[in-house]
Amino acid sequence: MGKRHTDALKQVDRQKLYEAPEAVALLRKTSHAKFDETVEVAVRLGVDPRHADQMVRGTVVLPHGTGRTVRVLVFAKGDKAKEAEVAGADFVGADDIVTRVQGGWTDFDVAVATPDLMGVVGKLGRILGPRGLMPNPKTGTVTFEVAQAVREIKAGKIEYRTEKAGVVHAPIGKMSFTDERLVENLRVLVDALLKARPAGAKGQYLKGVSISSTMGPGIKLNPHRIASGE
Repeated sequence: MGKRHTDALKQVDRQKLYEAPEAVALLRKTSHAKFDETVEVAVRLGVDPRHADQMVRGTVVLPHGTGRTVRVLVFAKGDKAKEAEVAGADFVGADDIVTRVQGGWTDFDVAVATPDLMGVVGKLGRILGPRGLMPNPKTGTVTFEVAQAVREIKAGKIEYRTEKAGVVHAPIGKMSFTDERLVENLRVLVDALLKARPAGAKGQYLKGVSISSTMGPGIKLNPHRIASGE
């Protein structure tokens, strides 16, 4: 552990639950990297994702985006391919793109497909699945509304899902964002998680929230104050 990280840890009260604006301000004081760090949120939910009825998964469009340039691939033909291109998709194609991916090419961040092409795209499951790139109806990436999907992804749509320990990790922006934009993105994400509460979840649902930068320490937040928007 370097001296800078040690000094940053000393500024964080590990027993305190910070308010969102206070936590973001502290995040800046403890950030010393020479690049524009990503700001990430970790949310611990009162669910057991081993049970299908307690899996929390979905998407949300952050109002201020993530600060990241997202490369979007769209599997589509004809008019839908043209719509995707006009909407700003970086790569558009069908069989030609499938062949390219089968050859090992995965130089994109999100893949969208029209339903009629999923029979072909399904062949790429072993390649795209482990990388989290497989189009999925649950995340809105299998749709005939390709233009809308591309625009939302480019605008800051992110996917969230619970990991084994019931924790959701998601980016909410960059350190170059204003405090207000980071706080608003944070609250929109937490609100989306609350709305996605599964019926099988019992007891306290929002158990813990922490925020951190790429190189900085984690800062615990008061989850109930975030949820109420205070």
